[in-house]
Amino acid sequence: MAGPTPLVLGCDFSSSPTKSKPIVIALGQMDRGRVRLNELLTFPSLDEWGDWLKQEGDWVGGFDLPLGLPRELVTTLGWPTDWTACMDHYAKLTRAEIREQFKAFCDARPVGNKFAHRACDIPAGSSPSMKWVNPPVAYMMHAGVPLLRAAGLHLPGLCHGDERRVGLEAYPGLLARELIGNRSYKSDDRSKQTAERWVARSDLLQKLELGQTRLGLRLQLSNAMREKLLSDGKADALDAVLCMEQAAWG
Repeated sequence: MAGPTPLVLGCDFSSSPTKSKPIVIALGQMDRGRVRLNELLTFPSLDEWGDWLKQEGDWVGGFDLPLGLPRELVTTLGWPTDWTACMDHYAKLTRAEIREQFKAFCDARPVGNKFAHRACDIPAGSSPSMKWVNPPVAYMMHAGVPLLRAAGLHLPGLCHGDERRVGLEAYPGLLARELIGNRSYKSDDRSKQTAERWVARSDLLQKLELGQTRLGLRLQLSNAMREKLLSDGKADALDAVLCMEQAAWG
């Protein structure tokens, strides 16, 4: 008899979640090259999200938040280069202190090269993990990484934890661009949640279902779940699904 299919999850993260803009987790299972979306969970606070992660489980999760800082930034600021010690130091800072130190770093650099990048940032097309605005990924790391660690997750290459609950950094924008190019499929501004963006979400979902990605995986979901993803103009749930697909591949 075959054993249970592996559980995978994707997380669209917010450093300041609310009821109207919660953290979203997509839960699914892998089965012979398919990833079945089973459930969408929402968390209006960081504490609720952190408590959920502490539950016993057996899964691999893709999280849309940076798990580290550029080495150039860390060495310039004189912070520890060991990941655990660096994250301990980072967690003790306030957001105001982070902004002050990162801004001073940028101000001392030439135009066009203000931010330092990790090796993965440019290939993934992601924002520098030190960026504190639009999007504030530095604050996302500041809020999220301590809770991932407190939950005891295993973060490969970074810190050892419960190997039944594995956390990976995910890049939903990378997968979305592979499927629909640079077409916009979401907006937090309701007035900009247009028919064109709905069509882009529809095209993106269709290609996920057909498995037309380098991941070699096909998404399975119910009609009701598909309509839910299409109707979400912010696309937070859809981004969580993209992270889930990447976790399944990982």
